[in-house]
Parts: sequence; C-alpha cells; structure tokens
Amino acid sequence: MTDQSLSLIDLDQPIPGHRRFISCWLRRAGELTFIVDPGPASTIPVLLAALERLSVSRLDFVLLTHIHLDHAGGTNEVLEAFPGVKVHCHAAGIEHLVEPERLWQGSVEVLGDTATVYGRPRPVPAERFAADGELRQRGIRPIPTPGHAKHHLAYTHGDVLFAGEAFGTSQELPSGRIYMRPATPQRFFLDQALASIDRLATIEPEPRIVAFAHHGSRLGARALAAGAREQMLRWVAVARELLAKSADDLDERMFARLMEVDPLYGQGRFDELDEDFKPRERHYLGNSLVGIRGWIESNPEG
Repeated sequence: MTDQSLSLIDLDQPIPGHRRFISCWLRRAGELTFIVDPGPASTIPVLLAALERLSVSRLDFVLLTHIHLDHAGGTNEVLEAFPGVKVHCHAAGIEHLVEPERLWQGSVEVLGDTATVYGRPRPVPAERFAADGELRQRGIRPIPTPGHAKHHLAYTHGDVLFAGEAFGTSQELPSGRIYMRPATPQRFFLDQALASIDRLATIEPEPRIVAFAHHGSRLGARALAAGAREQMLRWVAVARELLAKSADDLDERMFARLMEVDPLYGQGRFDELDEDFKPRERHYLGNSLVGIRGWIESNPEG
C-alpha cells in the first residue's frame, strides 16, 4: 500500500529466521512525527541510521504498544538521540521502564539467550513520559488492549491503527496471501484477548491501515479483527479437543491439526513461508500453546 506518511523500519535480529519480523513504525503527518515500538537495545543503531536516511531530525513521541524487550528495550537510547522526545506506554509499564531490572530478569527467565541478543534495557527517566492527554491533543488515541500483555496498548492516528500484537502476528506471503497466528502469552486470559480484539473492531471511523508489530501493514481493521477473533477461538477449541484425548505430543498434534483447519495459518499458508521462518513460527506456536493450555486447565468448562 502507498502512504507517504507511514514508514516501516525493519529491525532484523542475528537469530535464524528473525528478519522481516520486528516492525518499528515511523509516522510523519504535518507538524507531528512519532515512532511506534523502537525495538531492542541491540538494534538501536539500525533504527537511528534509518531515521537519518529518512531525514528525521525531530521526534515528538515514542509510543510503546508494550514493554517487552523486542519492542521497548531500546527506548532510553532513542530518548538520548532525540532530547526533546517523550515516551508513552501503559501506566502499568512505567515503573518497569524507569527501573528495568525486574523486566530484564523476567525476560532472561522467559527468553533465555534471545534476551541477551536483544540487549539489556537502560532506565528511562521518569520525567520523559507523556500523559494520555498530551497524545490526544495531537490526534493520537491510546486504546487499552490487554491480551498479549496486561499492559498492551494499541494506538490510532488518522486512518492508521497501530495494533501491536492485539491481532497476533502477520506475514505477507509470496502469493500475496496473508499468514497470521495468535500471540498468546504464557499467562493467557481468553476473555481479555477477545474483548481487546472487539474493541479495535468497533473503532469509528474504521482505520484503513493496520500496522502490525510483527510484521508489516494490512488493509481493513474490521476484517482483520474478525479473522483474528475466529482464529483465536479455533486454536483454543482445537487445543481443548486434543487435550481431552491426551497431553502427549500436544505441540506436534496441534500443528498437524491446524494445518488442516486454520485457513490463516495452515491450508498451504505455513508452507509458503520462507524456509528460515518456519522454525521460528513453530517455536512461537509452542509458546502460544503454553498460555492456551493454561487457560483451558483453569477453565475446564470453557
């Protein structure tokens, strides 16, 4: 799609398959310039070089859809490079950015060596945070969307919805079709995730462009929301059915079943992915299944 005010900056990682995966978004509209999700600390030089190539000399805001290392780990370095910029995130995330030791230790526990690749986050000065009202005055609307994380936000500006991971992740395939999968966390709450999708589906007017944190942009917020909702319910239903029979080899059985029944993930779409993307996506299916299984075991009646 063509939108001269919106630029995708790829933040490829030195991890197999982790290219065209992390999206940082740049939005320039009149007197307003902001980025969404600056990415890990390790790739801030890549981001700053891209901003220089794009002739960005000033930023008004750094917007964080959530504070995970792959989206917010390099926030401090961006603030140092642009002294006048302010950062915005969910109120629950501020303390973890101001004093990031717990965020770092939790990331190491969950991500292992990947956290080291992303880099250790540095403290964000408390005085550099923007309030919701400052964003709204400039036409940016933050929208609470717990699901992928309890502190997850989406943002709208004009005809663009910066969805983070509220709709899951997306990849454009060589055929032009779209591949999608849920991005459910290890502590997953289905009702919250569905409510967040529904909230984004009812935005008026409907955003024309949806910018994903992973990866790229797609047209039509409501159709994407409907697909994401249906997919999430399908994954939960399939996992519940398989668990009722056996917990053995659940990951492999889940994958095989989704290849048959999920039109956004399987039915030829997974097979279209670049070969180095496939192990990455199989890994994240396993991660999502941890959260889904935990929710099912806590909610045996559905």
